[in-house]
Amino acid sequence: MPTVSNFPTESDVDSVTTQAPSGIGSVARESEASPLVRIRSLLPGLARAEQRVAKVVLDDPSAVARRSITEVALAANTSETTVTRFCKAVGVGGYPQLRIALAADTARSEARSTRNLGGEIGIDDDLAAVVGKVSFADARAVEETADQLDVATLQRIIDLLAEAGRIDVYGVGASAFVAADLQQKLHRIGRVSFSWSDTHIMLTSAAVLGTGDVAIGISHTGATTDTVEALRVAREHGATTVALTNFPRSPITEVADLVLTTAARETTFRSGATASRIAQLTVIDCLFIGVAQRHMDSASAALEATRDAVGGHRLGVRPDGRRRPRETGK
Repeated sequence: MPTVSNFPTESDVDSVTTQAPSGIGSVARESEASPLVRIRSLLPGLARAEQRVAKVVLDDPSAVARRSITEVALAANTSETTVTRFCKAVGVGGYPQLRIALAADTARSEARSTRNLGGEIGIDDDLAAVVGKVSFADARAVEETADQLDVATLQRIIDLLAEAGRIDVYGVGASAFVAADLQQKLHRIGRVSFSWSDTHIMLTSAAVLGTGDVAIGISHTGATTDTVEALRVAREHGATTVALTNFPRSPITEVADLVLTTAARETTFRSGATASRIAQLTVIDCLFIGVAQRHMDSASAALEATRDAVGGHRLGVRPDGRRRPRETGK
């Protein structure tokens, strides 16, 4: 899929840190998220030397929590000044604060799990190890996404969706499946919604949106040209735009009024098709339930009606394998 590459550079760091995307929204709560989640999400926008520092931190955060700034600089083949600049870029102020944050995060991680399944999947891993690592990565993606999710922004989006005249959801590749899931959920409770993955249809659909409508762009990288362009067109025509991405300083946030972020880790086999999808679906479920709560009576009636509509297309078998008794009188 086509992508754009205008991630913030080192010279942009200070201005991006203090400014939210234009419009009524803001980026996710970077200051409240796990330091490792923030580092991973901001990694594409760091300077190369800072990326080397990030790799040292991400490879062994508990060791970095015990090291001096000189040791980390040597491990990253850079200077102490660069390490300090890296700390400011990821929002922790300085190296002492980074060590404290890493130590606290390591303690929380150890308390959550006694197994270390966070490593890459290797060619020699047996199937049991693969299952363990995949399930661990998925569970962590959901947990860390929930931990850093900006609830205030989530609520504002729910309020907008609950009153929107029309909701368009854009996504390509793996994100297209997530977009379709949100559209189907909203449609089941009576909200007028559409999901699009074809570039031409996305753009033409965005062009007929207006005030009171909401356009949602879903992109793990936040750099998918198709989705970014569709969101830009929707915004130009007056719709409120929402971005769901793993990277809060990616291009899609520049055309979004409100931004929600996931916290999926890159894995051996492209997280764009694995853990990131699980993280995105977590946010989608929160949006759907929030909207359904706003219209509880009508949503419950719509869900029951749609369930009854497809009921005749299910085999008359109970979960335990026994046949259901035939219903009479209908």
